Amino acid sequence: QVQLVESGGGLVPPGGSLRLSCKISGGTTNTYTMGWFRQAPGKEREFVSVIRHRGGNTYYADSVKGRFTMSRNNARDTVYLQMDSLKPEDTAVYFCAADSQLILSSLRFPSQYDYWGRGTQVTVSS
Repeated sequence: QVQLVESGGGLVPPGGSLRLSCKISGGTTNTYTMGWFRQAPGKEREFVSVIRHRGGNTYYADSVKGRFTMSRNNARDTVYLQMDSLKPEDTAVYFCAADSQLILSSLRFPSQYDYWGRGTQVTVSS
């Protein structure tokens, strides 16, 4: 059974940085496309970034492009989200998701992912 465990959230001032991690078990980063999503209070879950299992191509939401970087370590079956120049509007619970059957047009839709972690809180505040 596939399980995802996120870590690395916390409280950071505006302009600061955080690195989130997500480890997959029961599967590998070579066989599952891995995505990051976030959900702020009272809002819907939204796409942040994704890395495809074939080729490792990454895609980002416009709101984080140029500030966030997603990467993976296949030896550790772990993906990372490096978040720089954080803003208060980045405050949310960040979720890791995985699926092995996604097509390009489905990468940004949470409903298309079969597996989810429990999330980690990121708070950007002074």
